[in-house]
Parts: sequence; structure tokens; C-alpha cells
Amino acid sequence: MTATIVPLPQISPRPRRVAVGSFDGVHLGHRAVIEGADAVLTFDPHPMSVISPSAAPRLLTTLARKAELVGNLGVEELVVIPFDDAFAHEGAQQFIDEVLVGALGATHVSVGENFRFGHKAVGDTDLLHADSRFETRVVPLLELDGEIISSSHIRGLIAGGAIEYAGQLLGNPFVVDGIVSHGEKRGRTLGFPTANLVPEDSYAVPAHGVYACRARTADGVWHPAATSIGVRPQFVTGLGELIEAFLIDFTGDLYDEPLRIEFLKRLRGEKRFESVDALLEQMARDVDEARAFASLPRRP
Repeated sequence: MTATIVPLPQISPRPRRVAVGSFDGVHLGHRAVIEGADAVLTFDPHPMSVISPSAAPRLLTTLARKAELVGNLGVEELVVIPFDDAFAHEGAQQFIDEVLVGALGATHVSVGENFRFGHKAVGDTDLLHADSRFETRVVPLLELDGEIISSSHIRGLIAGGAIEYAGQLLGNPFVVDGIVSHGEKRGRTLGFPTANLVPEDSYAVPAHGVYACRARTADGVWHPAATSIGVRPQFVTGLGELIEAFLIDFTGDLYDEPLRIEFLKRLRGEKRFESVDALLEQMARDVDEARAFASLPRRP
């Protein structure tokens, strides 16, 4: 189930149990905040891209992926505040009066303990608790193995290639969605035709290397895949960074079609081999390992 995405200006007030936050990644900590809510209130674009663009993080999820993840938690609505400079300058009490109470009709509000809101982030959980028009639930930060689960920590893990641990904190494998683009078709001549995605600067991308993955094609079918991310040091190209997925035992044309890639395990780093033959031998080993790992039962 996918939650319905509703821009805040189009919402109608009704009694709602609302979870509020950016929820980038919808990780295990976010899920504790969302538990029991029937609506999630979030922001698009990410507030930092407006408040301090140079400090804006690479996002873990698109808005569509966020709606899918919160819908899987039983949430009916993903209410989206179009975050712009005007909204960034609204006061904390104004946010409570006009958004939580006025627009949403919130009877219960759930936030993380570090949630701040309003111009210059002056609003906090004490201000929410002080309002008698709704019940406030403040959820402590969640820890795993002694570390606080946060979107920024997960971004760091992904950037460093620790994709398995990132998936544990997310509660799902890390996902990249995209449209298959045309490349140099070199993989086809080597016997490993790949579906190529061009990474977007605003979204997180795993460290350069080769990964065991699953890939979902436009028909909804999942395939084991060996996926390379990098700049192809074996060959001189002008394409820059690419995500190249070899869908194991798949035949067909995927150009210009949507593709989802779930990253399961990092097999090795990116490297240049002594010869193309040595590269092909390693690619065959990568495919065998990816096939074995990706054939394990898939989590929902």
C-alpha cells in the first residue's frame, strides 16, 4: 500500500493522528515516531535546501518512495508542506495554529525528541506539550549497537559502502530508482549487458564498487543483479559516474523504462585490472556471488 500524497493547501481538516518530520529514509527511528499515526506531515523540498542550500544533504528517498514506505506502515496520507522561503519564516505558534490544528485537525501529534520547527527553529516539544488542543507524543531517539539511528548517519554508511548495515538501520535495503539510459553499450560486447542509471546529484549513491542487488523491472518482476557504480577505470569514457546493473538471466530491452535497484551487499571496490580478460574473469565471479546472495528470500 502506498500513502496518498496530498499537498497541504489541498487538505481538508478532520480528526487526525499526525506524525511530523522530514522522515528522509523512513528508517527505524522514524518508524517509531510514525507508529499509530494515520497521517504523516512532511516537507518538500528538504528544508535545508531552502534554508542553507550549500549544506543540503543528499536524500535517501524520493517523495514517491517515502509515500510507499509510510504506506507500508499503515499510513493513509502523506501530507506535504511545499517548503519555501515564506514558510521558513513562519513562526512556531503559527505552525501549530494554522497547520496542525487549522489545516489538519490534529488530535494527536507525534514527533521525535529532537524535532524543532518555526522560524529559526524556536519551536520545540515543550511548546507542543503546552497546547491542550491535541495530545503530544515525543519519541526518544532510537539506538542500535550504541549508535543513534539518524538519516545523516545512514547517508555516511551508504557513501562509505556499508550498504548492509545501512539497510539494517533503514529496515529495508537501500533503493535507487531511475530511468534506464543509453550508454556506450560496452557491457553488451563483453557479454554482460547492463541497464544504466545516471545518479542525480540530490540523492545518495553508494560508494564506487560492485554490489549484489535485486532489480525490479517495469513489469514488477524482481531479478538478481550485479551492479557496478563508478567511472569504469578500465576504459576511457566521457560518461562520468554511472550505476550499471547486469540483470542475471534476463533478456530484453529496458531502455527508457523505470528500474528499481535494491542494494544488498558490497562485493568489492572499483579497480582497474591488468587486462580486459582479467576484468571478465572477475565479473563472472561477481555475477556468481551476486546470484547466490540475491536469491535469498526477499523482505517485503
